[in-house]
Parts: sequence; structure tokens; C-alpha cells
Amino acid sequence: MKNRVNPELVGMLDVFPPIDLDDYETVRAAQLQAPLAPQDPNIDITNKIIEGPDGNELRIRIYEPKTKTEELAGLLWIHGGGYVLGRPEEADDLCQRYVNEASCVVVSVDYRLVPEHPYPAPLEDCYTALSWLADNAESLGVDPNRIGIAGMSAGGGLTAALALLVKDRKGPEICFQMPLYPMINDQNNTPSSYEITGNYIWNHDLNEKGWKAYLGDLYGQDDVPIFAAPARATVEDLVGLPYTYTCVGQLDPFRDETLTYVTKLAQAGVDVEFHLYPGGYHAYEVVAPEAEISQRTIQEYVNAVKYVLNRNKSVESK
Repeated sequence: MKNRVNPELVGMLDVFPPIDLDDYETVRAAQLQAPLAPQDPNIDITNKIIEGPDGNELRIRIYEPKTKTEELAGLLWIHGGGYVLGRPEEADDLCQRYVNEASCVVVSVDYRLVPEHPYPAPLEDCYTALSWLADNAESLGVDPNRIGIAGMSAGGGLTAALALLVKDRKGPEICFQMPLYPMINDQNNTPSSYEITGNYIWNHDLNEKGWKAYLGDLYGQDDVPIFAAPARATVEDLVGLPYTYTCVGQLDPFRDETLTYVTKLAQAGVDVEFHLYPGGYHAYEVVAPEAEISQRTIQEYVNAVKYVLNRNKSVESK
């Protein structure tokens, strides 16, 4: 398998410690000690506590330009981590790039993690954060007609699920979703999920543990809702979703579920843009950001946000 990995990405596999979800508290503690990306002097980053869906305290992290000369787009960012790990700060650099290069105000949600808070708690937190962004669009200087949602890995799964939930509830209007290499197939049974078994950041065994923690008593059931596992959505379920950008590495266990999801979106008449990156394993652009393939990948994220959220600038408010 390693002979198929992009040469610039191979070295990180030799030094990246295997993720131990059985000791997730230690992994979380280590994440809290990770250094933050430098703050751009032209960007304000603030943390705000809002009321969560169950009366819980829900933290959101807001990125916005210090000076606003026009109405901006809005983007809800959802971090990854297999539903078990992660926090908004890990995407500080990327979220600041969205602000600078895509003229956005970004709201990143610190949703509750599993196994302490299984489905639907993380998704409901994301819905609450999106609702807060839409409800506060005017005070944030955001055009309510240009709001999108995005995230990677488990955050990509929550993005895909949130798009379905918004459609079902007729909730806040979104014009864009960007579920990046999304974790959407609870059955963990695709060829690529079985193909990736070693220490490639994420693999079949870690995926199984993540889904068991996320679904709790629902795990292994036939009636898992599409809002928990969007891979179960039919083409009809996907009709009416907004413009979608997604991508996946060819050596990612989520490759095949992403390909199937993209195919269904296209069949549902959804405008969808997709990129498959040869030689890329799971989250390669996060763990090896200096690699040329990583820089191209990240720039594509920024370009997609910029293109979709700014193409409707001239549309009058409804």
C-alpha cells in the first residue's frame, strides 16, 4: 500500500502515532496542548457560549474581519475527529483563510462528542449553531442568502447530515454544503473500508469504533436514520440539496462511500463538484500541510467556498 502513497506524504505515516480511541480522554488531552495557528492581525477570533438544544452550553468560535466594508457570506465549520475527538481550534488556520480569501464570517461549532453524547446530540448542536448564524446574520454583517456549511471527516458526515436535516425541518436556508471526505457509512462495508487497514491515520477498525460510539444502541440496526448515516439516503432523499463540493483521497477508507454519495447527488439533480486525489490517505492535508498535494487540496476548499458563496452576491434578499 505504501508504494501507492504520494511520495511527499509517506514520511508522515512513519511518525504519526496511531490513534487510540480506547483511550480517547488521553488523546483529547493531548489535542488541548497542541499549539494554535497564528492569529491574523486583521481577523477577530472570539468564543461565544450560546444555549444548546438540550439546554446545554454550546461554544461557538467566530472568525470575522476586523473591518467590514460590505455584506459577507457566512460559513458554519464543523471539525472532524471520528465523532470522538477534535475541537474548533484545530482549524484556526483554515477558517482564517476562508475569511481572508472567500470573504466569509466563519462560525465553528464545538459540538458535544461521543461516547458521552451519542447521536443525535452532535448533529443537534450543529443545527443549533447554524440557526444561531442565520438568526444573527444581520449583526454579523452576513447576507442570509449566502450561508454554507462545511466540515471534514466526521465533520463532513455532520455536514451531509445537517443538509438533510435542514431540508427535512425546513430550517435555515443554505446555498452550499462542503462535506470533505465525509464519514457517512455506518455499515463500514465498502471495498475501500476493508482495503485500508494499517496506520493510515484512519482505518477500518477505527471507523468501527467511531460508529459504535456515535450510534450507541442504534449501531448494527437496519433502521439507522439518514440523519445519522447519510450514506443510507436514497437519491430521492437528496433531491433539493444545495450546491455541493466534496473530495477524498484515493487511499482513504471513505473513498467508496464518497464516490457513491457523489453519484447519488448527481442523479438527484444536485450541482456537485468532486475531486479524487491519487496517493492521498485520510486527512493527509491536515497532517502534512506543506506537501504540494496538500496545498492544492486546501486551496480547492477555499476556492469552492469563494465561488459558491460569492456567485450570488447580486441576488436581492428574499
